[in-house]
Amino acid sequence: MIAVAAIERRDFADRQALAAALAETVATRLNAAIAERGEASIAVSGGSTPERFFNVLSQADLDWGNVSVTLVDERWVPPGHERSNARLVAEALLQNRAAAARFIPLYSDAARPEDAMPFILAALATVPMPFDVVVLGMGADGHTASFFPGGDRLNAALDPDNPALLSAMNAPGAGEPRITFNLAPILASGLIALHIEANEKKSVLEQALAGGPVEDMPVRAVLRSGRPVTVFWAP
Repeated sequence: MIAVAAIERRDFADRQALAAALAETVATRLNAAIAERGEASIAVSGGSTPERFFNVLSQADLDWGNVSVTLVDERWVPPGHERSNARLVAEALLQNRAAAARFIPLYSDAARPEDAMPFILAALATVPMPFDVVVLGMGADGHTASFFPGGDRLNAALDPDNPALLSAMNAPGAGEPRITFNLAPILASGLIALHIEANEKKSVLEQALAGGPVEDMPVRAVLRSGRPVTVFWAP
């Protein structure tokens, strides 16, 4: 059964309006966490979609020195690589006021993500968890994070009772090997936002909200979790 009542959909006339609204929503949540606990944490996604949102968020009036930023997932490429999510965050988000934030990458200099897992987990031990905010994206194949159809560790990553924070992931549609937060820490976040753009992605969302196996469109694991999810979409 799909927990439709837990999904809030916010549609915008254009992508700049979406970026402004999403940045305001995220900044409000982070500010509240800092006021309550003195620190805040956010996990963001890569790809081409979030750049405009990152640019707006980087200018938000936040005590960025008390914000920890990490990634929902990462391609296993060096941080200077054009496909690195860390590179996108460095160039688009960790600028302006947000340059004061602390960034914890999901990459270490090792041949495979499996080999680097102990080092990455040690670095993440300093990040306040559960996350205050997680911003997810979604691919045309219905993946989110690095939960790809056909992924070699997909079942473990989507297991809500799996206590591990991270999984390495290899999948036909992923390109490079990946490292990803598992479903449980994503669902534990104070705010879960799904950021999608273009009519194609809206159609994918509609398909994901319909019936069908989670394994075919793994974003369904988030949408059907019963946890509140806010979908931000613009054409």
